[in-house]
Parts: sequence; C-alpha cells; structure tokens
Amino acid sequence: MGMSVGGSKGGGGRRRRGGRKAVMSEINVTPFVDVMLVLLIIFMVAAPMMTVGVPLDLPKTSAKALNAETQPITVSVKADGAVFLQETAIPADEIAAKLEAVATTGYTERIFVRGDGAAPYGVIADVMSRIQQAGFTNIGLVTEQKPDN
Repeated sequence: MGMSVGGSKGGGGRRRRGGRKAVMSEINVTPFVDVMLVLLIIFMVAAPMMTVGVPLDLPKTSAKALNAETQPITVSVKADGAVFLQETAIPADEIAAKLEAVATTGYTERIFVRGDGAAPYGVIADVMSRIQQAGFTNIGLVTEQKPDN
C-alpha cells in the first residue's frame, strides 16, 4: 500500500525522487552580515568627507519662505550675544525651562533660531545645543532671502 518503514530488503529504505536533499529550514545570515559590514565601512569612510570646511555667509540664502499654519517659537541671538525668547530677553541657561513652559505641543513644537549675521557662531551653537538637550527635535535656523539682482 505504501512505503515500508523498516524491514525492506533493498538496503535501508527508499530515498526521495531524484536523490534530492531535504529542504534546509535555517536562515543563512552570513551574506547579510557581509553586506552590512561593507556598508559600515563605506559609511565610515564617507562620513568625514561630508563635512567640508567651506567659508559661508549663512544669514543670506535664496531659500523660499516656509508656509506655516501656526506660529513657531522663535529664539533670537543678537550680535552682542544676547538671547531672546520671542521678544523677551532671557539668560542662555534658562532656555530649556522657558521653552518647556511655552511649548503648546510638547517636544515636537517648531522652534526657529534666528541669529544675527555678526553674532558669534559659538553662542548660536550653544543655544541650539541647549534646545536639543531639552528634548526638542524640530529646530530650524532662520535666514533672510537674498535680494534678486
């Protein structure tokens, strides 16, 4: 009626048709690991090349104005390094606490950092890092549009 299990005279049972092996049910991750290591090396080599030191005049760009349905929170840095939240002067170390009090949508609130062209870059970078360390993730730099000549 069917295949016999143990007592066959043919020498130990029958094989499948065509002598095929059983299907392997394990996942071979070796090729995946190889590809990931190659990508890791490529990104490690390419990452330092993406940050080139080119002298730029950041406050003047030809970018178009953003369409916004709600007003973002604005942090301004004057040329002398004074920091303002909206129109109120605040010390730099109070930025995080003041933003958490003002933000209506939590840490996803849009925050625009406006820096005077003559403001020290270190002060603007410090303000942005304080905002990021407070947990806000939607931070943008505001620039003026270049006049069309």
